[in-house]
Amino acid sequence: MPYIPVTESQRKEMLERIGVPSLEALFSEIPEDLRFPPLDLDRGLSELEVMAELGALAKTNAVADDYRWFLGAGAYDHFIPAAVGALASRGEFLTAYTPYQSEVSQGTLQAIFEYQSMIADLTGMEVVNAGHYDGATALAEGVLLALRKGGDGPGRRRVLLPEALHPEYREVLETYLSPFEARIETYTGEPAQAAAGEPAGEDLACLVAAYPDFFGRIPSLEGAAQAVHDRGGLFIVQADPIMLGLFRSPGSYGADIVTAEGQSLGNDLNYGGPFLGIMAVSAALMRRIPGRIVGEAQDPQGRRGFVLTLAAREQHIRREKALSNICSNQGLCALRACIYLALMGKQGLRKAAELCWHKSHYAAGLLSSLRGFSLGPGPFFKEFLLTLPGNAEAAAEKLRGKKIIPGLPLSRYFPEREKELLVCVTEKNSREDIEILVQSLKELYP
Repeated sequence: MPYIPVTESQRKEMLERIGVPSLEALFSEIPEDLRFPPLDLDRGLSELEVMAELGALAKTNAVADDYRWFLGAGAYDHFIPAAVGALASRGEFLTAYTPYQSEVSQGTLQAIFEYQSMIADLTGMEVVNAGHYDGATALAEGVLLALRKGGDGPGRRRVLLPEALHPEYREVLETYLSPFEARIETYTGEPAQAAAGEPAGEDLACLVAAYPDFFGRIPSLEGAAQAVHDRGGLFIVQADPIMLGLFRSPGSYGADIVTAEGQSLGNDLNYGGPFLGIMAVSAALMRRIPGRIVGEAQDPQGRRGFVLTLAAREQHIRREKALSNICSNQGLCALRACIYLALMGKQGLRKAAELCWHKSHYAAGLLSSLRGFSLGPGPFFKEFLLTLPGNAEAAAEKLRGKKIIPGLPLSRYFPEREKELLVCVTEKNSREDIEILVQSLKELYP
C-alpha cells in the first residue's frame, strides 16, 4: 500500500461506493462541537522561531558530553564510533518494516543474523533472538520462559532474585508476574550457595544472577548452574555486554538463559530509551524463546539467503499462540549494536572493557583515600559504591553546579542509604575528569 494521501477521484469513488454524497454528510451525525472544538492556541510560529524555541528547551537538559559524567545505574555513557550513526541512518534501515517477507527483506534479515551471531559469541550461548524493549523486559521474558518450562514439571513457580538486582528490574518483574502463580523470593550471597540451600525436587523455576549486580559487584558464577539444575530450575544470568568483552561468558558457566541491556553497544543515552533487550538461550530452549530468530539458508541455485526460522508468525501476532505479546524487535537498536560490535571487533571490545576496569579502579583508589570516604566490598566492574562523610544527594546537587555528575545517590532507591553514591567510570572518562571529581568531593568535606 503506498504511503500517500488518497486523491480527490479516489475519495469520490469511496464515497459513491458507500452511498454518501460528501465528507460533510459522512460525519454529519457527529455533533459539530465535537467535530470542531474550539482550541485556545497561540498564533503559529515560523520554522526559525520553532527551531529557536526547541534549542532553548534542549539547553535545559544535562547532556553527558557537556559534563564530567559518572552516572550509570543501568544507562551508560560509552564511546560510539561515528560510523554507527552514519550507517544506521541510511534510509533502507530507518524505513524498514517487520521482515516477514524474506524475498524483499534480505538486508534487514542479514543484519539481524549478524547481530544474533555476534551476541551468541559474546554470551557463550547457542540461540539469540531480536528482541525486547530493554534489559528489564528481556529479563522478565526470560523468567516467563522459565515458568513455561516449569509447566512441564510439577508446578515450578518459585523465582529467586539476587538482593542486589537493579530495583527497577525487580519492579518490572513484579509487574510481569503479577497475573501468574509465581512467587518471587530474594537471596543473598553467591548464586551457587543460594541454590545449594534450596530443597531438591521442589518448586524452583529459576534462579537469576546479576553479572555484575546493581552496585557493580561481580559475583562468582562457578557451580551455580549445576546447583540450580540439581533442583530442577533454570539458571538465568543478567549480564553487562561490555564486561563480557573481558570476563568469562555466562554460557561457559552453564547458563540456560542470558539477558542483557544492549544500550551500551552503540546506542545513545537519549532520554532513557529506546533501549535494546538482549536474550540468548541454550539450544534446548530455542523453540521456547520469544521474539524473532533469523537463520541462514540457500536457494535452489545455491545462493546464500536469510529467513525467519524456528517460529511461526502466529507466535508473534496472535494472542493465543504468542510466546510474548510484545512484538517489537527493536530492530534499529539491534542494528546499531551489530555495527558497533563489527567495528570494535574482539580486541576493540576487550580494550573498552579493560579501560572501564582500570579507570574505575583508579578512581576508586583515589576516592577511598579521602578522609571520611570508603568503598563498598567486593570486586567490581565499572561501578562502585562510595560512602561519603555527608548526604550524597546534597553533594551531587552542589557538583551539578560545577557541571559534574558524580553518580547516583542511593537514596533514590534506598532512602535509608543517604550517604552512599554509586559511581560509574567508563572508557570515556579521562584522568583529568577523574582527578577533578576527586578534588571537587574533597573540597566539599575539607
